[in-house]
Amino acid sequence: MQLLPPVAPAVTPRQQTIALVDDDRNILTTLSISLHAEGFATRVYADGETALKALLENPPDLAIFDVKMPRMDGLELLKVLRAQSSLPVIFLTSKDEEPDEALGLAMGADDYIAKPFSQRLLVARIRAILRRSELAKAPPEEASGADMPEPVLRGRLALDPARHQVTWDGKPVSLTVTEFLILEALALRPGVVKSRNQLMDAAYSDDVYVDDRTIDSHIKRLRRKFRAVDPEFGAIDTLYGAGYSFADG
Repeated sequence: MQLLPPVAPAVTPRQQTIALVDDDRNILTTLSISLHAEGFATRVYADGETALKALLENPPDLAIFDVKMPRMDGLELLKVLRAQSSLPVIFLTSKDEEPDEALGLAMGADDYIAKPFSQRLLVARIRAILRRSELAKAPPEEASGADMPEPVLRGRLALDPARHQVTWDGKPVSLTVTEFLILEALALRPGVVKSRNQLMDAAYSDDVYVDDRTIDSHIKRLRRKFRAVDPEFGAIDTLYGAGYSFADG
């Protein structure tokens, strides 16, 4: 009797874990159910002080913080966490909390989502940040595989789509996932005017609607971030009534 070779057991992908930190129990419950449906495990915390110890002792793959919380708010939690950890973090903010958004990103948050938000959009941002995080941790030989998108070089701008990294004149510029996708859409076709609708399509999933002012706000933040490293930055042009373009000269 011929013996068949043993069959290797199937490898089950590791379930990624998302920590949710918010004092609103309804948001915790809704997000937890939504993320479980997408294949994630979740841990929930009602305030930053309680979450901090758990995040450091048993880190998840990514954390989502509300900004306004009792005992320790999201900004303070991020500040303390960043002194010891590079855990990916997304902020949940209200529409009137732009100064908090800017401060959070400067302190090391990876992205922010304004309430009320599309859960599909949040899941898309989670997946993008987790991919970027995994690539950043991978050995160089693994991270440079043939299926990785090529870096985009446009004059003084360099974009690495695989890692969502950006430099201007060799200086790093920290962008959210949404900002990166908008910049990438412009830089891939320098000189070509992209309408707001085209930029929405590049940065948001099909079932997410944002108004023109949202795209305009992202463009303002992009310019502000680049001017922080180069006060003369002017590579994003506005064609009033039509949209935006990237000038790589």
